[in-house]
Amino acid sequence: MQRVVSLFPAATEIVCGLAAADQLVGRSHECDFPPEIVSRPVCTSTPIDSTAASREIHEQVTARLQQGLPLYEVDFEKLRELRPDVILAQAQCAVCAVSPAEVAPGLANWPGPAPQIVSLAPQRLLDLWDDIRRVATALRVPDNGRSFLRPLQSRVADIIQKSCLLKRRPTVACLEWLDPLMAAGNWIPDLVELAGGSNLLADSGKHSPWLEWPKLQEANPDLILLLPCGFDLRRVRQEMAAVTRHPEWAKLRAVKRGQVYLADGKAYFNRPGPRLVDSLEILAEIMHPDRFSFGHSGRAWEKL
Repeated sequence: MQRVVSLFPAATEIVCGLAAADQLVGRSHECDFPPEIVSRPVCTSTPIDSTAASREIHEQVTARLQQGLPLYEVDFEKLRELRPDVILAQAQCAVCAVSPAEVAPGLANWPGPAPQIVSLAPQRLLDLWDDIRRVATALRVPDNGRSFLRPLQSRVADIIQKSCLLKRRPTVACLEWLDPLMAAGNWIPDLVELAGGSNLLADSGKHSPWLEWPKLQEANPDLILLLPCGFDLRRVRQEMAAVTRHPEWAKLRAVKRGQVYLADGKAYFNRPGPRLVDSLEILAEIMHPDRFSFGHSGRAWEKL
């Protein structure tokens, strides 16, 4: 049985979805789902104060990047104690989680055979399927990978079969950060389109772009979804003033029509793991409540 340390919350969820939680011997400080894994030893930390307001978090991150300082610290002593065969990291976003480049130097003088680093770099929804297969292969549970994938892909197919028949496709702006504004890119545009919407302001498979208010005004979407990276619903509500106080906010079509929604980005949209399928369901029931209902309302999203 492989001993695995996951330094990436989405990868941790993949490991558990593969029925391989017993192989997980360590995790990152951000890995918090499923709940039973929080007792695993923590192997990372960050100097960023995540309790600060959005603008302050942005300034902290920007300052450290400009100074060439890391956003994450890896506890290599703890890693050596845990003796993993496999370390899961991500190369998709330097701000979001520990990268392979931050892990590799600490393995230079590893006692015995160095662990295999499996690097995940998801850009689109389809990349999730590949990541599940890769992790299943690294953990030597390929059959579990196939069993895990089938129902996830079936849920996506069920939504596509219904959404492709829709004649009304609202224009949608998904905001991944509120102060300053950032549109949600990568896999989010895929989810919006598959759920029956027309995504604005960001492109599928490309990094999330910073956004100026005039561009949001020009796009003037039918629906706005706020899903700040790393924030649950409570934190999104706390940060709402960052956008609602702007003089142009009340003029937007979505605001006038009461089509503004808050979503738990931390648990769903910002983690390219199995719960991206839940995120697709959330979008479908927000945009087309007459066609879709999955029971996520009030728990994973709410109307402003």
